[in-house]
Amino acid sequence: MRFTFLGTGTSFGVPQIGCECAVCRSSDPRDKRTRSAALLEVGGRTILIDTPPELRLQLLAAGITRVDAVLYTHEHADHTMGIDDLRIFSVRQRQPLPVYGPPETLERLRTSFRYIFDDAMRPYEGTSKPTLELHPIEPGQPVEVAGVELLPLAFRHGHLRVYGYRIGSLAYITDVKAIPEAERRHLRDLDVLALNSLWWRPHPTHLSIAEAVRTAQELGARRTFLTHLTHETGHAALAAELPEGIAPAYDGLVVEVQ
Repeated sequence: MRFTFLGTGTSFGVPQIGCECAVCRSSDPRDKRTRSAALLEVGGRTILIDTPPELRLQLLAAGITRVDAVLYTHEHADHTMGIDDLRIFSVRQRQPLPVYGPPETLERLRTSFRYIFDDAMRPYEGTSKPTLELHPIEPGQPVEVAGVELLPLAFRHGHLRVYGYRIGSLAYITDVKAIPEAERRHLRDLDVLALNSLWWRPHPTHLSIAEAVRTAQELGARRTFLTHLTHETGHAALAAELPEGIAPAYDGLVVEVQ
């Protein structure tokens, strides 16, 4: 199973507009962070997690030509606003692209992107729009997506519910403040854990780096990669401070999962 971090930045991205800090001016390509998304390739199928604003550029950089399904974590703009870039896949594959996620997130997509989901809004002849099939899924109930069985798990992100996903020995969890005990029992014996960690200081809706490290150690994942990072931590400096088995992810990082 091949897992790619397409984007690993927070909602502002790195570099931030107008910022002159050392990380925003860094020449290290690992310090250039687009908004968070990921890609899973298994058994000849490709599953995309979230559609951030830079999705087109991310997929071009990764050399992706086919997507078989999309998973959404939640409705925030930095995770959804690249949805129109799914158009190429439904057009090229000549069939609707299945989309899965929390029911309330899919309903928000339906109302926010009416031109996609309202059948009365037909594209002009010679033009196109994404053709997507929405499939609400419930947490704690295994579901088959593009022939791959996965388990959605629900967490709190401020006032929102956000989904993380376990696929085999991989778990992808972003935009969470804590992992309650009820969900932890589904996150044992992981080969790879991808976990959000905004910065070192506390944040009301995200894990801090210290909280993420402690959580990863408690879960006992063999390898943990921190994502959804800000310009407050450069890649090299952060990597040097993290304990063994935990590392910062970066855009384009490919991980082979057992």
